[in-house]
Amino acid sequence: MFPEYDVIVVGAGHAGCESAAAAANMGSRVLLITMNMQTIGQMSCNPAMGGVAKGQIVREIDAMGGYSGIISDKSMIQFRMLNRSKGPAMWSPRTQNDRARFAEEWRLALEKTKNLDFWQEMVSSLIVKDKRVVGVKTSLGLEIKCKAVVLTNGTFLNGKIHIGEKNFGGGRTAEKAATGITEQLIQLGFESGRMKTGTPPRVDGRSLNYEAMEEQPGDYPTGKFSFTNTTLPEKQMSCWITYTNDSVHKELEKGFSLSPMFQGRIKGLGPRYCPSIEDKINRFADRERHQIFVEPEGWNTIEVYVNGFSTSLPEEVQYNALKKISGFENVKMFRPGYAIEYDFFPPTQLKTTLETQLIDNLYFAGQINGTTGYEEAACQGLMAGINAHNKVHDKDPLILKRSEAYIGVLIDDLVNKGTQEPYRMFTSRAEYRILLRQDNADLRLTELGYKIGLASKERLTNVLSKKEKITLAIQELKNFKASPDQINTALLGAETSPIAEKTSLYNLLKRPSISIQKLVKFDTQIEELFSKYNQEILEQVEILVKYDPYIEREQKLAEKIESLDGFKIKPDFDYDRVKALSSEAREKLKKIKPETIGQMSRISGVSPADVSVLSVYLGK
Repeated sequence: MFPEYDVIVVGAGHAGCESAAAAANMGSRVLLITMNMQTIGQMSCNPAMGGVAKGQIVREIDAMGGYSGIISDKSMIQFRMLNRSKGPAMWSPRTQNDRARFAEEWRLALEKTKNLDFWQEMVSSLIVKDKRVVGVKTSLGLEIKCKAVVLTNGTFLNGKIHIGEKNFGGGRTAEKAATGITEQLIQLGFESGRMKTGTPPRVDGRSLNYEAMEEQPGDYPTGKFSFTNTTLPEKQMSCWITYTNDSVHKELEKGFSLSPMFQGRIKGLGPRYCPSIEDKINRFADRERHQIFVEPEGWNTIEVYVNGFSTSLPEEVQYNALKKISGFENVKMFRPGYAIEYDFFPPTQLKTTLETQLIDNLYFAGQINGTTGYEEAACQGLMAGINAHNKVHDKDPLILKRSEAYIGVLIDDLVNKGTQEPYRMFTSRAEYRILLRQDNADLRLTELGYKIGLASKERLTNVLSKKEKITLAIQELKNFKASPDQINTALLGAETSPIAEKTSLYNLLKRPSISIQKLVKFDTQIEELFSKYNQEILEQVEILVKYDPYIEREQKLAEKIESLDGFKIKPDFDYDRVKALSSEAREKLKKIKPETIGQMSRISGVSPADVSVLSVYLGK
């Protein structure tokens, strides 16, 4: 009934979709197995993509040839660039999306992808021979052979939903949990754990009073994620902001005795940085109010997502508390919020390719690795799909460095440090964030994406042209020398000091108060110079000029630290032979099995002294 596939991807969430698309587009014969074909690419929680640090990840996925950026643009109802008041390293794109169209666009994109087949059923176990995965077995007893498997099970592995004192099995509301895989992996020697996440109630937008809230419109002109020519909406929908108050908090407190979180019925590790509303008012009792983001679910629906009100309290408590929020006095609730517990596998059991250490050709991606968020899942799926394809076709693996991409930071953190809570990406996790800006993701990664066979020739051509124009524009800035009589009046008007001799536009642009937008107004010659470049090129040029010393410093630091990655460690190296290693380091190194001295240096519990000791030992 089935041919032998190169890669089987289990699960069709954000990780599974990116994984299947990547492997198929690179030339592998791929089977995507999901329990429900109607929920491919489903946004299980909020209808939005991107945000702080997450937006950088989406742009990186797009730059390499992944689909998330394109899908987000096609289903966008609002775009905002966050942190514009800060430096460009902090700028983070975010889209509000039409939930139904997002999933529809994912399915359409996958159905147009060559080499990709689909099957609707639950995978109950893996077929493993001689510590190598060779296929999967479904709940109907079908055995499907393959050369590699990518598990992207999301919250479905033994998922349990909690609402007040009620709990029941499920991977998502109205969808059953997946069973069998966790138990088999434990038998094979894997360590597992439990995590939890939550979601807020959904309400009827017709029952809300928006006049009592603050409007949050999108950016104009409308931005986008993809570096391709995606079509953007002609108009945008607004989101709204309101707040909880003391009355809301008192209503919620009435349900604390029935809370599955406070009563200990939820054992899983929850996200510290994205707490439930009951956790917020319990932990931050001194706060008089908490922000609530009122987010529409799409163009053609009245359903609204109540962001900031994630909860697992009884449904009646949720409803009574919602009615106390300004603008929600007459609210009608579609369905209550809930918490969900699910199995995950500590990611220190993985190689940097996301292949498991215990079973060859088996890859994990997404929430199975202890992460949270669509974007974190999608980029893991992309990398797992790429590396699964490369492995079965005897090609070198792709491992992104911490200085190359936020994706590299995320995977390096997971594999070397593990996670004690659902892992979420922040700009603070990236030590080279001036290098890893959202605006230069294509310049960093598209050539690499083309080299591995994922990004198109058209993308490569566009990037090479962009690089050429940026170089030319910077050179013209250096060559153009403005005279005092030509520009001093304008400089004084811009509240910056005049020049005493001819000065290059390059040096003038380094001044904090001078932008390219101001320079073009200084003189007609300068205006003519910049007229041949579009806004994207000019933005790049300005960032590179103003942040040149910082960028250079980070590049040198990255080169110095990453030189350690050139020192390889054999997979079967016996750390017990190195007596000078600390006991903690020896234990961690035997478990994680780092591939290089550089990777070793980033493992929690391994000190600089341990790195020095092993470097000397290997040098001998």
